[in-house]
This record gives sequence, C-alpha cells and structure tokens, in this order.
Amino acid sequence: MTTKRILKKPEVLAPAGTLEKLKIAINYGADAVFIGGEAYGLRSRAGNFGYDEIEEGVKYAHDRDAKVYVAANMVTHEGDEKGSGEFFRKLRDIGVDAVIVSDIALISICLEEAPGLPVHLSTQASAANYETLNFWESEGLERVVLAREVSMQEIREMKKHVNVEIEAFIHGAMCIAYSGRCVLSNHMASRDANRGGCTQSCRWKYGLFDMDENKEKNNITTGENDPEVEPFSMSSVDMSMIHHIPDLCEAGVESLKIEGRMKSIHYVSTVSSVYRQAVDSYCEDPDNYVLKQEWIDELWKISQRELCSGFYYDVPTENEQLFGKRRRNPEWDFVGEVISYEEDTQIATIRQRNYFKVGDELEIYGPGMKHFRQELKQLWNEDEEPVEEGNQAMFIYKMKVEQAVKPNDLIRRYIGQNESEK
Repeated sequence: MTTKRILKKPEVLAPAGTLEKLKIAINYGADAVFIGGEAYGLRSRAGNFGYDEIEEGVKYAHDRDAKVYVAANMVTHEGDEKGSGEFFRKLRDIGVDAVIVSDIALISICLEEAPGLPVHLSTQASAANYETLNFWESEGLERVVLAREVSMQEIREMKKHVNVEIEAFIHGAMCIAYSGRCVLSNHMASRDANRGGCTQSCRWKYGLFDMDENKEKNNITTGENDPEVEPFSMSSVDMSMIHHIPDLCEAGVESLKIEGRMKSIHYVSTVSSVYRQAVDSYCEDPDNYVLKQEWIDELWKISQRELCSGFYYDVPTENEQLFGKRRRNPEWDFVGEVISYEEDTQIATIRQRNYFKVGDELEIYGPGMKHFRQELKQLWNEDEEPVEEGNQAMFIYKMKVEQAVKPNDLIRRYIGQNESEK
C-alpha cells in the first residue's frame, strides 16, 4: 500500500498597497500580505498605510488567520533613521507580524528598540549564499528574502545549511538592476530609487541613433518610420513561476512572494487565487499533481508584461527583455466589483471601475477560482433608470446576473486582442 505524501505548504504572500487590496488579497487566498507604512519604505507612490489603517488591516488579517508584514526597506542616508525606533515600537504594539528591512542601521534600531517585533531581511540586501543567511540569523532575523538573482540550485544548497526561513519572489515585475540597486532614477529625475522615489527610468522608451556625422542619422529604433518597431528600453519582462511550484515546494522555500503593491485589485485577486490553487493542489498530493491550463489562462487575464522564470534556471537573455512588438496582450479588462446581491430578483449592485456597456461579455469571479460568463443584457443606474453603458468611475450600477454572486466578487469584460493593443 502506497502512503500518500503530503508536504508542508509554503506561505502565499501577496502585495497590498492599500487597505482594500489587503482585504482582497486575503479573501482570495493569501496567507500573508506585505504593506508599506508612511515612512522607511520603497514605494512612496503606493497607497501607504497610516497607523490606524495598519491596525485595521492587522485585525482583519488576524481574524482570518493571515499575517501582515510591513516593508521598511529603504537605504538610509544621514537623518533618515530619525523616528524609526518609535515607528517600529508602534508596529510591534499594533501586532504587525514582522517588518521587512534592508538597512543595517534600521535593523539594529528595530532589534534594540522594539524587541519582540520579528525582522525579515529585504531582497534589497541581496542575500545570495547560505553564509549570508546564517549571519543574519545570528543577528536575530527570522527570515531572509532572497535576491532575485538566486537560482533554484542555489536555494537547494542553502536549505542544506540554514535554519532561517527563506522567502523568494515567484511572480511580478523584475528589476533591470541587481535586486533594485539602481541609480538611473537619481541621475535622470533626481528621485532616489533606494529611498522610495523610483521613476522606473529603465522602462522609458529610448531612441538608438548612429551619430557618425558622415552617415545619415539612424533612427530605426524610435519607431518614427515603422509602427511595428518598438523603441529601445532596458525593461525586463515579468516573472512567473506557476509552471515550477513543485520545485519551489520541494526546495523547502517557506514563503512565496508576489510582487506588486502598486498593482490593481484585479491583479492582486487573480494572482493570489491562482497560486493558492496551485500550492494547495501540489502540497496535498504531490505525486499526482497536474498543472492546470486554467491557472495559466487565468494569469493572462490581468495586465502584465510577457513572462519568464527570472534567474531560477538560466541567466536571462535578450529574449527576457522587452524589445519589439508586444508578444501577448491580456484579453480581459477589469470593470467592477459586486457590492450586494438580491437573490429573489437576481439583481447585483456593482461599483464601476472601468468602462463597460450592454452587449459586453462579462466574467464574474470570486475566491477559489469560481467564475462564470454571461452577456450583459440590462443595466440600470443607481436611480434604477436603464442605461446603455457604465461610464462613470466608482458610480453604482445594477445588473441582472445569471448565477448567484457575493459581495467582493469582481467583474471583467472581454476586450479581445484588438482592443487591448489600442
């Protein structure tokens, strides 16, 4: 008789740039979320949390057996560290489950002035070998977020020599610099990428010219003469490890991290849900695990760049950079969320987020990869007047649905390849 092998599940860790995204991520399957406070983080343009919002978010998470980590991973210059001791103590007293830090000064301040608050090493510290992991464990850290340049083989080797927890990125944007150590934004826009002000200069569009005075100026990469030619950039494709969940679980990675605190609730809900399904499926029965095509298809319903496996198996080449015409476009657009549902009339009250109209093919989805499609045949505004389109952002509309829905279910509309390229 064969004994069924069951693995310990790694944590699915989702981004939460706002309180709304925190709740969505947890509702859609995340075991934990990472957020930013109003100081010491690297996403100054994200919807960072004040103390009251952190407290509400922590309560919401803990009531659902989820965790909240606060990123405080900036590189501190003189004076940047002022007030951080009080900041960390306040997070500890609120009940935050850990802070994510890269700067040695902030790590030292947190450990000394806020004892009891767990510290995780940020990917910004570029930890890429087991000696480094053991050092940080000896300093009192509970987890290390690996540099994104670490390979799967290196992770396996690390796990032979360390006890500290390992967290690794599995989905989202990649940085063209080494784990975010970039000064392009500083140089080109006077905004410090390592103190939260990155302008993503690498993703701007650049022309490439032959400046030899004896030759005609070559502007082929600007796209001026050919709409099919994409201007040059230094932009990387995004990461996706949905095809490699078995390797991550078997390697013993404790936390699987999804990038994207500035992404939409559509992104957060979809990616959290997909990886929740994959991780649960593999860990419950690894010997009979099957990667489902519906998971892959689901990931392509969100707006993102092309996808690759980063540095896990090979060093990225020019094929993992964004040159030329986009190779694949999302065919669905996020349009709204369900606020309430009347079972007797089958009428759903929704909040509009993007344009949609009568006649559109809609998909309504909720936690657990539950979704259905229908044509939108009737639409009313909040005064119950019939309308043909939802064109007012955040306005309330009503529509008849063909299956029961729940509050916090989300709605997409099919746009196809042609419209997505506009």
